[in-house]
Amino acid sequence: MRSRGTYWGEIMKINIGDKDGKTYKVELDAGKSAALAGKKIGEELEGDLIGVPGYIFEIKGGSDNSGFPMRKDVRGAGKKVVFIGGGPGIRKAKKGLRRRKTVRGNTISEEISQVNVIVKKAGAQPLSEMFKKEEEEKKEEK
Repeated sequence: MRSRGTYWGEIMKINIGDKDGKTYKVELDAGKSAALAGKKIGEELEGDLIGVPGYIFEIKGGSDNSGFPMRKDVRGAGKKVVFIGGGPGIRKAKKGLRRRKTVRGNTISEEISQVNVIVKKAGAQPLSEMFKKEEEEKKEEK
């Protein structure tokens, strides 16, 4: 029996960080989300999987349906309680202070609801042109 939350039946959000400092958002349905299963932080991702042909992305992190961040140094896909002093999942603390925090592992699973990627190799068409239509549609709706 599964617990409540975001699963392949719902939408996964992809945040694409461009070299010019802009972020573009893509929402994936159940079929495309399942194609990301098993990928780890630091691995490369083909742009065709997320609807951005010609691009290659690097997975930098993400968070699950409960808001727990993914950490590169935690293996697996499940939630784990780790003793950490900094990095994802903990705010800046006093020097030497470490805390026990719940984080998600470095592997994308069905519980992950958001994935952060950066552009590793750009395609023929700039991202600003690909996502320009979506930005205009949002402005018209308001």
